[in-house]
Amino acid sequence: MFNMKKAFITGIGGQDGSYLSEYLINKNYKVYGIIRRNSVVEHQKNRLENLNINKKIELSYGDVEDRTSLDNLLKKIKPDEIYNLAAQSHVRISFDVPEYTIKTNALGVFNMLESLRFNSPKSKFYQASSSEMFGRSVDKNGYQRETTKFEPTSPYGCAKVFAFNLVKHYRHAYKLFCANGILFNHESSRRGSNFVTNKVIKSAVEIKLGIKKKLYLGNLDSFRDWGHSKDYIRAMHLILKHNKPDDFVIATGQTRSIRQLCKIVFDNLNLDYKKYVKQQKKFLRPEELKYLKGDSSKARKVLNWKPEISFEQMINEMTDFWIKYYNKKT
Repeated sequence: MFNMKKAFITGIGGQDGSYLSEYLINKNYKVYGIIRRNSVVEHQKNRLENLNINKKIELSYGDVEDRTSLDNLLKKIKPDEIYNLAAQSHVRISFDVPEYTIKTNALGVFNMLESLRFNSPKSKFYQASSSEMFGRSVDKNGYQRETTKFEPTSPYGCAKVFAFNLVKHYRHAYKLFCANGILFNHESSRRGSNFVTNKVIKSAVEIKLGIKKKLYLGNLDSFRDWGHSKDYIRAMHLILKHNKPDDFVIATGQTRSIRQLCKIVFDNLNLDYKKYVKQQKKFLRPEELKYLKGDSSKARKVLNWKPEISFEQMINEMTDFWIKYYNKKT
């Protein structure tokens, strides 16, 4: 009898978790995930409900800060693959809630690794590391890669560095298959609208439709390397399919500023962004991360991975999503 592979996903209700669930189910995986208890049930798994795959996913209440819930689930499931995507994922907000960010993004990973070690040591473990770990550090040729020094500029980045090093430690100390995916910014129509890409696109559509008059942002001259979540979750799976645990940068190798993003989005709607976009102090970070540009040549060579969705395609998809959203409301 055919035995389905089992995947356990934390952060399953987020952008990446929903795409990864869909991807693995299409590859005949049985998918398990944890969601945090919320007083409004509809908000816990709305991304999954919209995919019509929720019946193929077994969800349990749990939290990476609650070791008992992790132990119970890993003992029961014994997954082939574990994808730790759970995090306080908003960098700007990490300055407002640094303790919570560190507990979730650093100590939560410690809990996952300890539970893995004692309850399911044969599972392959993927940690969602981040380009924010590089911070102010850039190699001389303008790229950040696996060998670039980490100099994080936020509580979020600091917590991710701690988690990254924990994963490497458990890999070597306990001979576990633990890998890091150092993912640069990746977006989609499932991205939360408080993240800058979707905030810009949603607001631009609202301005076009007369719903909103202005868009307030922080630093317009910070540069980011943006890809599509669908491409990046493919990389996660390839990292765990590799014959040995390792760390990989996943990026497009192209960088654009927030200002350029605004211009592209507003131009697509025949609007002049300069008339509508204003800077507001409350959206500035205490220490700005000015520049990110990833070198994913290792992943392209070793994993045979490359992005398939262009920046322009991603922007068009996200814009179409909000246009259709508001058309349904009228």
